[in-house]
Amino acid sequence: MLEKDFYVKGALDLAKDLLGKVLVREIDGRILKGRIIETEAYIAEIDKACHAYGRSVTKRTDPLYKEGGIAYVYFIYGLYHCFNIVSGQEGKAEAVLIRAVKPLNEIDYISIRRYGKENNQLTKYQKNNLTNGPSKLCLAYGINKEDNYKEIHVKGDLYIIDDQYRDFDIIETKRIGIDYAEEAKDFLWRFSIDV
Repeated sequence: MLEKDFYVKGALDLAKDLLGKVLVREIDGRILKGRIIETEAYIAEIDKACHAYGRSVTKRTDPLYKEGGIAYVYFIYGLYHCFNIVSGQEGKAEAVLIRAVKPLNEIDYISIRRYGKENNQLTKYQKNNLTNGPSKLCLAYGINKEDNYKEIHVKGDLYIIDDQYRDFDIIETKRIGIDYAEEAKDFLWRFSIDV
């Protein structure tokens, strides 16, 4: 399990350092594992795409102002959840969005959560889209608002481990879905690995 000190760094560093690590979700008597393969950094101080830009402190953004190592889960479009890990020092409002994971086990269970059928019954499109987006992985791993504020550095039902996987190069690109964010839409703050 990754210690709290791992998360008390800037979002840009944490977004890269989380790549290759394993998200662990304990649910329904199962232990689900997925390798983190895509992240995005958000930094309120300079990032118009961050929910806390302009020092916005609301009930929704309150977790962002905590010290790194807790979950920030928010709801979008009235339908979906997105899972972030707060980074850095208390009061800084930085976080890393977990955009995609590669499932490492319990594929049938994850497929049923996402599509209502086992993996061998899925189309190629469904298999490719199982957990390749922030809301998709939340559906597959059962992450929702109840997980907001959870301490990721403590072994509970949502945490991250390091299995020493290092065989990858990091790809840096623009974040997506933030055209409203003016100059911040061009920041190369989206990080991914090909595994």
